[in-house]
Amino acid sequence: ATRHISFAVRKNGIAVSTALVRGLHSSQTNEPLKCEYDTLNRKTPYDICFLRHGQSTWNRDNRFIGWTDTPLTEDGIVEARAAGDVLRRSNMLFDEVHTSLLRRSIRTVNIVLMEMGQEYIPVYKNWRLNERSYGDLVGLNKKEVVKAHGADQVKRWRRSYDEPPPPMSEDHPYHPKLEPRYRLMLDKIPKSESLKDTVERSSKYWDESIAPALGQGKTLLVVGHENNLRSLIMRLEGIPEDKIINLNLPRAIPLAYRLDENLQPIGRPDGKLDEATGFLRGTWLGGDDAVAEILDRDDKQVYDTSIQVNLETDPSREQWKKKVRTMIGKCGPEALDQADPGTFREHEEDEIKIAQ
Repeated sequence: ATRHISFAVRKNGIAVSTALVRGLHSSQTNEPLKCEYDTLNRKTPYDICFLRHGQSTWNRDNRFIGWTDTPLTEDGIVEARAAGDVLRRSNMLFDEVHTSLLRRSIRTVNIVLMEMGQEYIPVYKNWRLNERSYGDLVGLNKKEVVKAHGADQVKRWRRSYDEPPPPMSEDHPYHPKLEPRYRLMLDKIPKSESLKDTVERSSKYWDESIAPALGQGKTLLVVGHENNLRSLIMRLEGIPEDKIINLNLPRAIPLAYRLDENLQPIGRPDGKLDEATGFLRGTWLGGDDAVAEILDRDDKQVYDTSIQVNLETDPSREQWKKKVRTMIGKCGPEALDQADPGTFREHEEDEIKIAQ
């Protein structure tokens, strides 16, 4: 039966409240409990899955993105299709999806659901699941910023808990106020955000939308952005403020969790934390080794100034793409429509230079 629970837990200084929480798993036995909602997810024990979007044009170009609405690249389509294929083969099914207002995330949702044959389920979009604002860093090349300000400073701007980047100027060419989708919430657009700020807005969405859906017995897919997902996972896992700087998340690798009756993570079957990050009780459906390899590449792409090539466009990726395409098959026109490299402002023409 469904359990009706109302309580508050404090983690990292954040009040975590839940109500109408289902008995997902007994805290004594870790066994699933019967729930009133007839979930589609009948073949796996997972309750929620987090997924970062596929490669976008500014991921490819190694630029700070934030709220800028960059589309998926063709490689991003391949990544999203691979994520959908992994989810399909895992037998996990979802009752609903939650994502941001940014098309790199929305289109990843579309592709994943097409691969899974689940286009029929509800998809909820909300600005509180947007990527964190990178302020005045938006549009700049990350490695060039490292050369100008040092790796330690850039890492604090990107990954620390409470140090935001420099605020965005009102005349910034990529200011979110220029986007029609934010016309009714201009007062809520941040000039810059730390992870602490992102936790505050994402926690509100968790409490008002995600936790109640889990409480009803639904199985959820949350598709988002690295820092937004880090904010949710930090709270879920109870990662300390001084440790969160070391948590990074790869693109397009599903991270699935089993939750107990208090919506807290149940440990992995082996009783260990994931090997890729060392922080998580969730399961990387693509495997810990694959995640570790991607995170190592991403770290070098940003911080290793001795590497001159762009690792996102390096010819070595062609072998990976060929392998993945062989695994998932030919890309259909519906998936190809999710990329539109010609419609976004071409970044090469308006490169923003680092302020001296």
